[in-house]
Amino acid sequence: MSVARQHIPVLGVEATPLTVAGLLEVLAGFVDDGTRRTVVGHNLHSVTLTHSDAGFRSLYENSDVILLDGAPVLWLWGRTGNAESPLMEYRLGSTDWLPSLGQVGGLERIAVVGAGTEANAKAVARLQGIVPGATVSGFPGEGWNDVVETAAVEWLAGQRPQLVLLGLGMPLQESVLQRRLDSLPPAIYCTVGGAIDQLAGVQKLAPRWLGRLGLEWAWRLLLHPRRVAYRVFGEPWVLLWLLTRRRLRGQS
Repeated sequence: MSVARQHIPVLGVEATPLTVAGLLEVLAGFVDDGTRRTVVGHNLHSVTLTHSDAGFRSLYENSDVILLDGAPVLWLWGRTGNAESPLMEYRLGSTDWLPSLGQVGGLERIAVVGAGTEANAKAVARLQGIVPGATVSGFPGEGWNDVVETAAVEWLAGQRPQLVLLGLGMPLQESVLQRRLDSLPPAIYCTVGGAIDQLAGVQKLAPRWLGRLGLEWAWRLLLHPRRVAYRVFGEPWVLLWLLTRRRLRGQS
């Protein structure tokens, strides 16, 4: 099952715009074919990494689904006029679609990799409620290093999940997929960032009206100023320089 990609003006990247219903249909198809798949998302941070890191760019270029995660990415795609539903329905952060996983037919085995031990366990319990017929298992991601990574790969081989939620934060989770994807069992691997903590109730979600206004960054900045400040105030200038360099080199 293939999903058509579309160009994002200005940013020089591609995505596969989907609504929640569209994504659930795609996931059901992936579950049915039983092959190895990857689902990632584009925001300004990932766009910056795409233009600055060859390994990250390769992962995204070879991913099966690239969701529209960040509001600026969504708005720029909206300029193409390709939206068949209200534009905001195409903005899919992980917590926008994870609560609907129970609608994915044939989904029986889910693995949750990432977050601390307590948050991981709470997220597993929450997902068991969302997908009552599925077996949901968890592997915490705290203290992630080569030893933990190897143990996680071996654990996944034993679990044989159909869907893996990989929540180690960007770009660590993407680096893990770059290194390990070929040795991982067939499954749908979804990078979900901090969604495990959010599912567990450890990290507060921004009010949805802020998301509709594209102001979730302000919420994150308020809660985690040290971690988020560079992405909000520094990284956009890095991205602008990268895009300007591409333009000067004649790249679209």
